[in-house]
Amino acid sequence: MKQILLTGSTGFVGNYFINKYNDKYEINTFSFLNDDLNNLNLNKINTIVHLSALVHQMGGASAEEYKKVNIIQTLELAKKAKVSGIKHFIFMSTVKVYGEESNKPYNENTICKPQDDYGKTKLKAEQELKKLEDDDFIVSIIRTPIIYGYGVKANIKNLINLVSKVSILPFGKIENKRSMVYIGNICHMIDVIIQKQVSGVFLASDDNPLSTTRLIKLIARELDKKVYLIKIPFFESFLKLVKPSFHKRLYESLEVNNSLTKKVLKYKNIYSIDDGVRFMIKGIDK
Repeated sequence: MKQILLTGSTGFVGNYFINKYNDKYEINTFSFLNDDLNNLNLNKINTIVHLSALVHQMGGASAEEYKKVNIIQTLELAKKAKVSGIKHFIFMSTVKVYGEESNKPYNENTICKPQDDYGKTKLKAEQELKKLEDDDFIVSIIRTPIIYGYGVKANIKNLINLVSKVSILPFGKIENKRSMVYIGNICHMIDVIIQKQVSGVFLASDDNPLSTTRLIKLIARELDKKVYLIKIPFFESFLKLVKPSFHKRLYESLEVNNSLTKKVLKYKNIYSIDDGVRFMIKGIDK
């Protein structure tokens, strides 16, 4: 059985991956908060899956904090891995390395222009990891949009709560395109990359993007809740003025085209968007 070391084991993706694949791999865990890197023994490890990161914080975080977690700790682990003879390092990155919302889909070769500290530090970590790569040390980078599923928090959770409580919402006829990835699909991609040990940049996404209107309809259907979506004149302009961050998420597009990733990995998602939303709402950890 292949042995892997996984960081971020208590996080959303890490916890799911362990529960789903603990019969397939011998999974060891490491925490930068609770463990000492100097005492980490990598002798029997085949692959490192580095999920630990500092993502967007509700209370904010300094540039130095993002740098410490997303760059310095990543490189410390990667350098120790390389010296220890580990062959494969998988790094979970983000589509935020491309920038913010866009009318054009991002792909694996899109020029990166990150706008915030999270995206900037993730991109810097990618670049430094690639410098370490050679024939004996393979680096796989996975860039993800929003990951959703049972137990999801932040914006998706807030939207679910809103739909469950309010029957009339001013989000009718929104035609944006936002890519997301169901947690079962991203963990399946990690599994495929572990098996194939292939280097490169890979984009994760469900097969089709969703509009905000379509997403709300799917959530309402699985909640068995009757929701009326209406379009109110000037509401979009008002929201853009008073809550520009909310406006971006609800009305603007952030789409990825990962056809190259699917071709290189010979990869197919195992769950549809309808499956993912159903599992998320019904509390199915599948």
